[in-house]
Amino acid sequence: MTDEAANIPARIVMLRRVALGSYLALLALTVLWEGWLAPVPNSPPGFWLAVKSIPLLLPLFGVLHGKPRSYAWASLLLLLYLTEGLVLLWTERALGFARGSALPWALLETLLTLTFIVAAALYIRGGAASLPQKPISG
Repeated sequence: MTDEAANIPARIVMLRRVALGSYLALLALTVLWEGWLAPVPNSPPGFWLAVKSIPLLLPLFGVLHGKPRSYAWASLLLLLYLTEGLVLLWTERALGFARGSALPWALLETLLTLTFIVAAALYIRGGAASLPQKPISG
């Protein structure tokens, strides 16, 4: 552990872990949901899997390395997943939690997305103030 990592408050580390865990869980849910649990009928195999999971891979490197800017971009990206989850919650509410319904997966997607967005915002806000600042050259 470096000297910089030792100076990070425990709250910031916990927020980063919560955000990272929810992001990775959302990625796993997306792959499972579109691949096996409830794939969209009458669509080419793997199409929605690729459309929904590939964008989550774009900020993954920065999120794994704790870069605040990547957390901010991932939060903006996850607004699309939040919208999808809320729309599916609204449209699938009549089916309830029946077999084959997308409602449980939409609920989980919405909760994971909200968890990431809130934890990432708090991580960015608290982390930016507590991390050592590099001088701006130029």
